[in-house]
Amino acid sequence: MAVFVYAENINGVYKKAAFEAVSYAKAIADQKGDTVTAVSINPTDSPDLLYKYGATNVINVKDEGLKNFSAKAYAQAVNEVANADIIVFPHTTDASSVAPMLAVQKNYSLITNAIAAPESLSPFQVKRRAFSGKGFMHAKAEGEGVIVTVSQNAFGVKENPVPGSEEVKDLAVANEDTKVLSHEQSSGKIDLKEAEIVVSAGRGMKGPENWGVIEDLANTLGAATACSKPVSDIGWRPHTEHVGQTGKAIAPNLYIAVGISGAIQHLAGVNSSKTIVVINSDPEAPFFKSADYGVVGDALQIVPALNEKIKAFKG
Repeated sequence: MAVFVYAENINGVYKKAAFEAVSYAKAIADQKGDTVTAVSINPTDSPDLLYKYGATNVINVKDEGLKNFSAKAYAQAVNEVANADIIVFPHTTDASSVAPMLAVQKNYSLITNAIAAPESLSPFQVKRRAFSGKGFMHAKAEGEGVIVTVSQNAFGVKENPVPGSEEVKDLAVANEDTKVLSHEQSSGKIDLKEAEIVVSAGRGMKGPENWGVIEDLANTLGAATACSKPVSDIGWRPHTEHVGQTGKAIAPNLYIAVGISGAIQHLAGVNSSKTIVVINSDPEAPFFKSADYGVVGDALQIVPALNEKIKAFKG
C-alpha cells in the first residue's frame, strides 16, 4: 500500500513545505519497499515538481467548491482519495488543521511535528517536538493507520527523482463551512516559515525608522525578516513577521536576534533554530542563555558593521 502525502499548494503553487513532506514520505516508502502518492487540491503547478522528490503518482483533485479553504472540506476531499495506512502532511498552518480532521474521519492515530524519519513502522514510532519545541518525545501510533505532520525545516528537502504519472480526480465536496482566508502573497520576499536564515529584531531597534539595517543584513544573507510580538503590537512591523508562542514557530538553520530580550514566549517560537546568534546591548538579556553566539553592544553600530564584513567576504 503506497504512502500518501498531502502536497499543499498556495493559490495553486507548491511551496518548500510540500517538497519536504514528499521527501519525508519517500523516506518512509523506502523503508516499506513501496511508492509515494501525492494528493493536491486544485494545483496549477506541474506534477513534475513532485516527481523530483519521490512522488510516483500525483492525484490532482479538481473541485471548484474547494477554491476557498476549509479544513473540514479539505479533509473530506483527501479522505476520498487517500486509501493508505500512512499519510504525511506538512506542519503548516492550513495543513496541520486538515490533518486532525482527517484523523477523526479515518479513525487513525495523529502524530504532529515529526522531525526525523520513523524509528519503526510496525508499530509506527517517530521522534517529534514537544512542549513548544523545548523538548522531544518518541511518539508511538496505536491506531489502524497513522497521520504524521512534518515540522518545517526539520527533515529537509531531498531530491529523489522518479518517473511519475498524474491522475485528475473531479470531486464535488460539500463546503458549507468555508472561510475565505487571505494567504500571504509572495512579493519576492522569502517565506518566513520556510526560510533557512532569519534576521529578527525587537524593541532594542528603538523605532521603525531604524529597520533599514535589519533589511540590509537580510538582503545580504538571503534571509527572511521577523520581529518580536511587542514590535508587531505597536505597529513597527506587520503581524505576519511576528515569531513566538503566539506568532509563527520557525526552525531556520540560522536565527539572528537583534535587540530582543528573549522572553520565554519568544523562545517558544524560535528555539528549534539550529544556530542562534543574539545581538543585544544588555549583557543580562535572558536570550544569551539560549544563544550559540552572543554579541553585547549597540545594534545600530554592530549590524551595519557585520553587514559590511559579510559583503566583503562574499565579494
